[in-house]
Amino acid sequence: MKEICLMGGTFDPVHFGHLVVAEEVRQRFHLDKVVFIPAGKPPHKTDKVILDAQHRVNMIRLAIASNPYFEISTIEVERRGLSYTVDTIEQLRRSFQVESIYFITGADAILEILTWKDVERLLSMAYLIAATRPGYDLNNLEETLKSLPTPFMKRILPLEVPALAISSSDIRKRVREGKSIKYLLPESVEGYIYHNNIYVAK
Repeated sequence: MKEICLMGGTFDPVHFGHLVVAEEVRQRFHLDKVVFIPAGKPPHKTDKVILDAQHRVNMIRLAIASNPYFEISTIEVERRGLSYTVDTIEQLRRSFQVESIYFITGADAILEILTWKDVERLLSMAYLIAATRPGYDLNNLEETLKSLPTPFMKRILPLEVPALAISSSDIRKRVREGKSIKYLLPESVEGYIYHNNIYVAK
């Protein structure tokens, strides 16, 4: 295996936006595989309640079952303590023995990149794909990246993806309010959510 893509996130729940981004990046950069990495304890969301990891892992497995280029790693949910992207990339780079790694995250997350742990070491190991919704204003992103050395700036690649108009928070809200979530995520994931009474109003 030569080049892979890692897609991190809480996936609370996984939806078509995530899947479309992953497939678009895989094809755009001619990558061998996309590895979905559900977050364990993300340092930027310590004040938020996240669904139990096992449910999130189960939903990802259901969502990616039909794509032979997709797989899941539970490296972060099994790791104790906070989950830092640089540690995950370093560990998976050794495990997969790859030449190049691409890491997908949202443009909003990239805006906080200077607060990430060992950001320059991270950028020396991987290209970061900043996935954006159509019409997203990239000016703030460009301003943020100005303080990075030029070689590292070039390793952050914006990518516009129409399906990112779908959001996990909106799906959770629609379930709580009894609204339909059909066609926002795979049918298998929709069925899992309702079967396990996930996101319903308490």
